[in-house]
Amino acid sequence: MSKKHVTVRMKADMEYESTNHFGNKVDIDMYDSEHKKAQSPMELLLSALGGCSAVDAVLMMKKKRRTITDFFIEIIGIRHEGIPKYYTEIDMKFVLVSPDATEEEFAKVVTLAVEKYCSVASSLKSEIRHISEVRRPG
Repeated sequence: MSKKHVTVRMKADMEYESTNHFGNKVDIDMYDSEHKKAQSPMELLLSALGGCSAVDAVLMMKKKRRTITDFFIEIIGIRHEGIPKYYTEIDMKFVLVSPDATEEEFAKVVTLAVEKYCSVASSLKSEIRHISEVRRPG
């Protein structure tokens, strides 16, 4: 079993920083759009899903020896109106610019990337446990 560890620390009321065990940092904020400096947790979830799927899709296309001129994924998450505002739908549009790839092979690769290989997509179905602890300053 492989474990990953991150620590999310408050910087200000609406600002947080996530650090992994290598010291890599990601800023997170909950500001409205006019004061936005970083992605929100829900935007990061979409980014993680896209990043995970992208890596697998690109690797599979390269394994097929296809030329990749450009590649991107547009992701739209539709959120539940109540609390919590979870995603009820996530639409992903994979775009590959390539002189030698076919629609059919790319569609198969995308399906495999999202439905079989993407750990983030599979994790959205996982059990989430939580505990709490209060520490005193000093």
